[in-house]
Amino acid sequence: MHRLFIAIRPPAEVRAGLLTLMHGIMGARWQSDDQLHLTLRFVGEVDRHQANDLADALGKVRFSPFEIALSGVGCFDRKGHVHTLWAGVQPRDPLAQLHRKADRACIQAGLSPDDRSYFPHVTLARFGRAVGSMDAFMARHAGLASPSFTVEDFALFESHLSQAGSTYHMIERYRADAPIP
Repeated sequence: MHRLFIAIRPPAEVRAGLLTLMHGIMGARWQSDDQLHLTLRFVGEVDRHQANDLADALGKVRFSPFEIALSGVGCFDRKGHVHTLWAGVQPRDPLAQLHRKADRACIQAGLSPDDRSYFPHVTLARFGRAVGSMDAFMARHAGLASPSFTVEDFALFESHLSQAGSTYHMIERYRADAPIP
């Protein structure tokens, strides 16, 4: 089985800027440079044939390059327990459109539609039960803003889980089908 997701890798300079922020919260499991991405669609466990069907379907996705930038920080919680710290992304509309196209490709490959609401972000850290105060971090980085960058491709990734954390391997890259503006 293959554990897959579809994502955009921010440029190296944007990732480097994020890495400089990653400290100051006890209990945080900070992402590494190799883990920094903006998920378009989590796929989950599929067999080799469905992975190949998905790779083919993604090859038919058409989109034009568009500009986005990091904007602010926030966190996701479940029942009052913070589990993820993230950097936001603006504008969201072109990402939502690309998410819908990736979801349609997943459906064409025989996967169920994504029924979760889509919120584009880059995960910075994950947390277990013991989370230190996030107040200083949130105050210091509330105005996070990166230079805008052009999204000119997305990729299909495979995730391998281990005791040391997840490692991601790019399977295939899909380029925009229009010239870069």
